[in-house]
Amino acid sequence: MSGTAEVDDLPRANIKRVVKKKIAELTKDDPSRKDIAIQREALTAFSESARLFIHYLSATANDICKESKRQGINAEDVLKALEEMEFPELLEPLGTSLNAFRKQNASKKSESKTKSADRKRKSEVELEMQNGNGHHAEDTKEMQDKIGEETKEDENDDIEEDE
Repeated sequence: MSGTAEVDDLPRANIKRVVKKKIAELTKDDPSRKDIAIQREALTAFSESARLFIHYLSATANDICKESKRQGINAEDVLKALEEMEFPELLEPLGTSLNAFRKQNASKKSESKTKSADRKRKSEVELEMQNGNGHHAEDTKEMQDKIGEETKEDENDDIEEDE
């Protein structure tokens, strides 16, 4: 690998951060090992190893995807590829991370749906008001309260769906 960055190169700062974090975890009980220096050659070796692993994992997951007659690699393909590559020790941590990612994504989708529904309801109320189908102040307040209650019900429904 030359001194210039190639398209396949992984960001050195990310590799260094991951390596340092893992080394810190492994040496946390040894107070004499505060900050471990990582030589440039070692960082290059880590980076190249990670790049090769990602290429191998991608190719294996792609083969699994093609066997299933699909066009896109999904998370299950990657998990199955790890099994085929004989890296079962990575399945549990990856599965945990994947579940956390899915939960986070689901809550973001839920929030987005709720905000979208609120905007739609608000627009409908405003449109009614503009078209002369408006209500007195008490009726408008009542409608806003109703929208708030429906929003809370939608949020509760989304929470129940996630569980």
